[in-house]
Amino acid sequence: MKKVKITVMRITTYEDLMEKYENPIEHACHMKVGQTFIANGWTKPEGFCDSAWDTVSPFVMTLAHGGENFYDGWMKNPKSAMISCNDGFRPVSFLLETMEED
Repeated sequence: MKKVKITVMRITTYEDLMEKYENPIEHACHMKVGQTFIANGWTKPEGFCDSAWDTVSPFVMTLAHGGENFYDGWMKNPKSAMISCNDGFRPVSFLLETMEED
């Protein structure tokens, strides 16, 4: 099974939606742009958000098992995917890339 590198590419916040619909919460997201994680198959990397893992894990698993070319050519690199977490108030975009074995 291949390892998959997960890189935090962008963090967006929708203050207007948060103000209108969200109950105040502290520390909703600990991710930082540029932060990287290495996934080894189905195991969630240490420190990775549980909710985000629920969203990205099917793509990580596919890449880890040699799958590629999601949605018939969606990504320039067929061994990658750009996936966002499911937080509608502060979505985080992750670049998933299959790591080449040494």
